[in-house]
Amino acid sequence: MVQANWTSVTVFFFLGFSHYPKVEVVIFVLCLLMYLTTLLGNTILISITILDSHLHTPMYFFLSNLSFLDIWYTSSALIPMLANFILGKNTISFSGCASQMYFSLAMGSTECVLLSMMAYDRYVAICNPLRYPIIMNRRVCVQIAGSSWLTGCLTALVETGPVLQLSLCGKSIINHFTCEILALLKMACVDTSMVQLIMLVISILLLPLPMLLICVSYAFILSNILRISSVDGRSKAFSTCAAHLTVVVLFYGTALSMYLKPSAVNSQEIDKFMALIYAGLTPMLNPIIYSLRNKEVKMAVKKLLIRNPFNAILTSVLK
Repeated sequence: MVQANWTSVTVFFFLGFSHYPKVEVVIFVLCLLMYLTTLLGNTILISITILDSHLHTPMYFFLSNLSFLDIWYTSSALIPMLANFILGKNTISFSGCASQMYFSLAMGSTECVLLSMMAYDRYVAICNPLRYPIIMNRRVCVQIAGSSWLTGCLTALVETGPVLQLSLCGKSIINHFTCEILALLKMACVDTSMVQLIMLVISILLLPLPMLLICVSYAFILSNILRISSVDGRSKAFSTCAAHLTVVVLFYGTALSMYLKPSAVNSQEIDKFMALIYAGLTPMLNPIIYSLRNKEVKMAVKKLLIRNPFNAILTSVLK
């Protein structure tokens, strides 16, 4: 078995979905559609949040952060795979792989923290509406968003650093469609228990704990919703909460099943499809579920489109 250090490896080869040749094209088309939808939906949300003064609120500030994050997150995971498929190759350079691994971890970790902070924002808005402008002032919002980004970037650095120092065995073949840290760990021919321990601690801090905060926040929100006298209002609020929680379960559920599963479980093929869900599907759903269904956002989009008649066709889509 040939050993090599990360620094001596110049190129990695992806196996991707080569084990499923009959569905590779289908997966490519689905990933392309998910990426383009993610790019369009999140770009629209960021644009209208900046241009429409009525959306200069804490909720839309966090949503625009989430949209910016999702564009980077999906791009880091899907663009290399899509490019490789179009160009007919399955390689990535050492620096490209290291960068992709870091950015994917950083964006994913940041989203874990940011989603929990957004749930807290909704809790304060619904359960303490009179104090909401004081509690969630501009300074606090910037601090929350900044701390989310900082936490994600630092934890990714802590995870990526030790992995880049491992010795690799055999050919530089990654059994994945991206430089996923778990797939790279399986290539190591040295003891990885310390790296796995670091990942376990970070995963516990960034997955079950934020998800618990989200569940507690929505429990208080639902208890307040039950006090709404209007049946229509109650039904609408329940529908919104259910949609939000669906996205949360998809994102955290797939990440939990990957990063907190027993080390003895070998499910690399399943992990590939799980990665498509949290790196492709949830970023596509986030702007639709959180924003584009809102009347405020629909009105802002229509105002924006009125200024540009060429895009009027999009108005019918948002009706």
